[in-house]
Amino acid sequence: MPASFRLRDATPDDAADVLRLVRALAEYERMLHEVVATEDHFARALAGPAPKAYAALAWLDGQAVGLALWYYTFSTFMGGPDLFLEDLFVDPEHRGTGIGLAFFRYLAHRAQTEKCRRMEWRVLNWNQPSIDFYHRLGARPMQDWTVMQLEGPALAALAA
Repeated sequence: MPASFRLRDATPDDAADVLRLVRALAEYERMLHEVVATEDHFARALAGPAPKAYAALAWLDGQAVGLALWYYTFSTFMGGPDLFLEDLFVDPEHRGTGIGLAFFRYLAHRAQTEKCRRMEWRVLNWNQPSIDFYHRLGARPMQDWTVMQLEGPALAALAA
């Protein structure tokens, strides 16, 4: 049984650990080639009176072994914020120890405290272990919605 972990909010000083865990997530998701973020990106995103992103790290034996990174969206229909979980990752050797569940409990508490009406996130269709975990939490996939993106040359062309 591993030593007990602890969660704590990340600060700009944790940017190196955030980047390392984001890169590990990208490798797991077979998308490491898409990571262009740097420590500076995360340090700036987590800083200031109105951060662009928020993060929590799971610590075990002095090392960050898990990451939850989120931000807030706004529901026009409800007139209030939603918590959007952008990334959740636990090092493979520490899965099954309760870290993922602890992150979700932490975020659910935070969402309720901040009067969010829901939490949302995306999961890759092939990631069945995560999908099964989310179902056990009570989460359900959205129906009748398709995620759309505009990036790169298409974004530049539209902006021109």
